[in-house]
Amino acid sequence: MSDPIWAVGLMTGTVLDGNIDVATLRTDGETIEAFGPYTLAPYTREIRDELEQAQAEALRWNFAGPDPEIFAKAEDDLTRAQSAAVRDLVTSSGMTMQDIGIVGFHGQTVLHRAPQAGHVGETRQLGDGHLMSRLLGVPVAYDFRTADIRAGGQGAPLAALYHQALLRMLDVRDGRTAVLNLGGVGNITYWDGGDTLIAFDTGPANAPINDFMKARGLGDMDANGELALDGKVDEERLVQLLEHPYLSAPFPKSLDRFDFSAKMADGLDPATGAATLTAFTASAVGKSLDLLPKRPNRLIVCGGGRHNPAIMAMLQTRANIDAVPAEEVGWRGDAIEAECFAFLAVRVLRGLPISLPTTTGAPHPLTGGKLAA
Repeated sequence: MSDPIWAVGLMTGTVLDGNIDVATLRTDGETIEAFGPYTLAPYTREIRDELEQAQAEALRWNFAGPDPEIFAKAEDDLTRAQSAAVRDLVTSSGMTMQDIGIVGFHGQTVLHRAPQAGHVGETRQLGDGHLMSRLLGVPVAYDFRTADIRAGGQGAPLAALYHQALLRMLDVRDGRTAVLNLGGVGNITYWDGGDTLIAFDTGPANAPINDFMKARGLGDMDANGELALDGKVDEERLVQLLEHPYLSAPFPKSLDRFDFSAKMADGLDPATGAATLTAFTASAVGKSLDLLPKRPNRLIVCGGGRHNPAIMAMLQTRANIDAVPAEEVGWRGDAIEAECFAFLAVRVLRGLPISLPTTTGAPHPLTGGKLAA
């Protein structure tokens, strides 16, 4: 067993909420010794606008031809901003960069295409690991998804091994408690306490609702689920949406944040649209639970979606499961994704697998990530 080291993890989600999640973790890449400080460091409006433009241009680019020009500018600005956020957190917590063994730099996903029959997938995260390593003077693990995709895997989700480590700390080993992350997309981790560890994307989470609100000039999100709670679900529309083949397809499987869009609510008034999209997110989770070897009876929910009372209520009523926020079991719900990439960075450093056949569809337990030192 290797000695634990301090690692820093970074994550910025596909919903572009304007924050860089930064978390410190002391780990050997298998167990968690200690949770260190974490923060949400805001991006400048300029960088957020660049990332929105990069996502929009990535959709048109679709992995064909040269990179859109915005990629290089956004990547450089993002890398410098995230490097500064790491240094600020480390120094403000009384440590120095010499105390940090590695940084896990996920970067910003601008486009993700799952593999199709006979074709490997594609994925693209913006982030210059070598530049960050030079700026911080420590090793940086980055580009966590490409090796998995090129081997025929989904490249996502990657949180399962970290979720398993968290569940192990709770001594939850009966398969009755699963972990649900609600970011732009939803993903679930199921562990039976033994050799079975399963993860896959459940469907959309916050992305369609946020895009729906923005398109109608109603803000960046449905804050506190207020609009959805005021609205009435279009049950007929919902039934049609739930016939989407992705939802009944076997795992492993993954999504891009644009695979399910706000167009699902076209023609609906704001309250009905918000309620229907929220119900779809929760109902898709319910359908995903039915695919598991044993249906859990509790979900520990992390990611931004756990702050939305409408989603949390609909998980109870439409997914038919007890859903509790991560904080209820002592986890730091806003830090988990960043902690995950600190954990995975140590696994990259030590040559341990970061994806499995049952989590991404990789052909075998697969090491991944690139190391800049």
